[in-house]
Amino acid sequence: MADAKVIPFDDDRARERRGERRDGGEAEVRELPGAARGEAGAGPEWERRLAGGLALLRRRLTGAYEVDDFGYDAELTEGVLLEALRPLYEKYFRVEVKGLEHVPADGAALLVANHSGTLPLDGLMLQVALHDEHPAARRLRLLAADLVFRLPVVGELARKAGHTLACAEDAERLLSAGELVGVMPEGFKGLGKPFAERYKLQRFGRGGFVATALRAGAPIVPCAIVGAEEIYPMVGNAKTLARLFNLPYFPVTPTFPWLGPLGALPLPTKWTIEFGEPLDTSGHPPNAAEDPMLVFNLTDQVRERIQHMLYEALVRRRSVFF
Repeated sequence: MADAKVIPFDDDRARERRGERRDGGEAEVRELPGAARGEAGAGPEWERRLAGGLALLRRRLTGAYEVDDFGYDAELTEGVLLEALRPLYEKYFRVEVKGLEHVPADGAALLVANHSGTLPLDGLMLQVALHDEHPAARRLRLLAADLVFRLPVVGELARKAGHTLACAEDAERLLSAGELVGVMPEGFKGLGKPFAERYKLQRFGRGGFVATALRAGAPIVPCAIVGAEEIYPMVGNAKTLARLFNLPYFPVTPTFPWLGPLGALPLPTKWTIEFGEPLDTSGHPPNAAEDPMLVFNLTDQVRERIQHMLYEALVRRRSVFF
């Protein structure tokens, strides 16, 4: 198999693929013949999908596709990964999105969300929501834990989908390039918390995400996700098994591991994703990120805002499943 072509992260060709010009305007979009687009004329939908899939496979085998410095593969993400997630997003969790006007249409922003659900499906649904529902079809570059990239297959797919390690260097580079960066500061503490503590935010660490936003002058957009807490009600943690498999926790739910693979199916809860009013960081001095008290106060402010949004959403919610 031929190697993919790696393009510099801020290369003009990459900008043109996103519909941008060097001067910030929209690039001219050239319509390709149906064969070049992998379509089969005006035939049935299944024929077009099959032709498109075969064309994509051919490009993968010949290496005729591009990835950026982080490994992001736009063609694979939009043509395969997001397509695979849409049925889960639209039919299974029936995600409702609110407050999209608070997410900038372009330019850098740091999106901060709560994290829950035992498995990180909330991050994936958030990615689909911003791509499919936002008027600018924004792509989300999530910052993920080291464990994600150590897992076989999962780590490679995460890179292909545009995500990277949760480190300040990568986050600052993405923000400086005008990307929408997502972070879930609770980490495994939020993802693996007991069901009895649902929708109670865990610690947000030492505020590294706030310092990163301050250095980049990027707004911080709070996000509250309701519905993910109940997909795997975690009633216990088998710590011995967690140590055995080198995992942060080993969940015990009413269905897992008792029902085997069937118990790994998430419950079909109804989700709501809400974006709050951004917190502007551009008015702070250049060295604001070095002020620990300011970073702490802003971190606490973001955390309290998300917690308040969660409580408001729970009051409005009539049912977990409908």
